[in-house]
Amino acid sequence: MMKNFVALVGSESSTSTNRHLLQYMKTHFSAEATIELISLTNLPIFKKTDDRFMPEPTLALIKKILPADGVIIGTPEYDHAVPALLLNALAWASYTSHPFVNKPVMITGASYGSLGSSRAQAQLRQVLDSPEIKARVMPGSEFLLGHSLEAFSEQGLIDEETSQQLDGLFKDFLLFVDISAALNNTDDIKKAQSEAFSWDDK
Repeated sequence: MMKNFVALVGSESSTSTNRHLLQYMKTHFSAEATIELISLTNLPIFKKTDDRFMPEPTLALIKKILPADGVIIGTPEYDHAVPALLLNALAWASYTSHPFVNKPVMITGASYGSLGSSRAQAQLRQVLDSPEIKARVMPGSEFLLGHSLEAFSEQGLIDEETSQQLDGLFKDFLLFVDISAALNNTDDIKKAQSEAFSWDDK
């Protein structure tokens, strides 16, 4: 069965190579899944309120994530860390509806240098595993696209080994999504824990 994924673009730049990578995946894997790219630039800065108000752009984001079979996140690395744009989106998503609970997630990352956002990806895994998010990130799935400005041609990824690695990881993600669907015995418990959790009580 065709999978439906959403892909969060962790950069506000229209020319971002992380955006380019996700667009490539959308086209390249179109026979296996539909992938909808979601820009995060229209989200307001996260702020808690007494009435737990959710602005319309954040509600729209959550409505995309909730029914999706899985989420792909493309994260840049700024100062060895996840960019504020992406952290802001995750803060909103963990505020009321908790759409990431047990949601299969695949992380990708591109950078101009040789490291391919490796530190940001490691940090992002910690954030996604936090008590208020509880996402199910595919293990052993780092995709680090270094020297990303030179990585693409009109035909796709230039380096054959890199292309094969991404193909293999995406196949693993499709399988991971199916396996995750069967691992549902703690869904209600985790959702309740996320909804009840508050850093203010600690």
